Amino acid sequence: MLSNDFHLDSKSIHKLSSRGLCLKTLKEQIGEDLDFSLQLWQAQGLEIIKHHGNFYFSTRFMPIRDAEFCIVDIETNGSKIEKHQIIEIAAVKVKNGLITHRYESLVNCNEINSHITEITGITVEDTKDAPNLKKVLYEFKIFLGSAIFIAHDVKFDYKFISQSLQKVGLEPLLNRSLCSLSLAERTIESYRYALSYLNESLHLHPDATHHRAMSDVLTTYELFMLSMKKLDKSIKNVEDVIKFSKNAKRLKRPKFDPLKED
Repeated sequence: MLSNDFHLDSKSIHKLSSRGLCLKTLKEQIGEDLDFSLQLWQAQGLEIIKHHGNFYFSTRFMPIRDAEFCIVDIETNGSKIEKHQIIEIAAVKVKNGLITHRYESLVNCNEINSHITEITGITVEDTKDAPNLKKVLYEFKIFLGSAIFIAHDVKFDYKFISQSLQKVGLEPLLNRSLCSLSLAERTIESYRYALSYLNESLHLHPDATHHRAMSDVLTTYELFMLSMKKLDKSIKNVEDVIKFSKNAKRLKRPKFDPLKED
């Protein structure tokens, strides 16, 4: 997700998360003004540090217990960024397993079709007194800071928010990200991995209202905590978790749905 806005090739991005990137390669791709680029990237949620002569994502050496994770969910009035927008956003900050801060807001919107209202329960009337998209995204970006961005099927939420930021004249996201769905596939045996299914089968959030942002965030938080408890003790830092969530073998799914009656 970084390659479009980060101006580094995928090989270099991988090195930043693993064995490090040398100064020469970094300057070849971004030019001579390294300090400016590092400050700009940090403002976009990504911290790069120098360690024994090479450059790394700070998360390469960050113990899981010291990391700040931000679990995010959005509701939108459609899936196409060109003509649709965020209508609700929620997030919680998590450190050492505990929720430390919360953010949520509806977003002023002039059009929500009946199908979306049926799914989310959100109407145009509900959003009439809500702040506009730019204000909400500005507040959210400040809230997110440089935390690791977590969502269930993270690509959609991350990309939609990042492109929405650009639509309102703000810089795109560069935060490191982690997919709770991908992590669950490698830590929890389940017939399906949709958030609503996992909530029902694992009893994660008994008062959940599916497709409302904060409710889905709290469900994802419980799922993330369960997955983290099941990680091997050899996984100690943030980049280890990200790598595991992408590359580890998925668990074998049951042949039959245990939630369906015979």
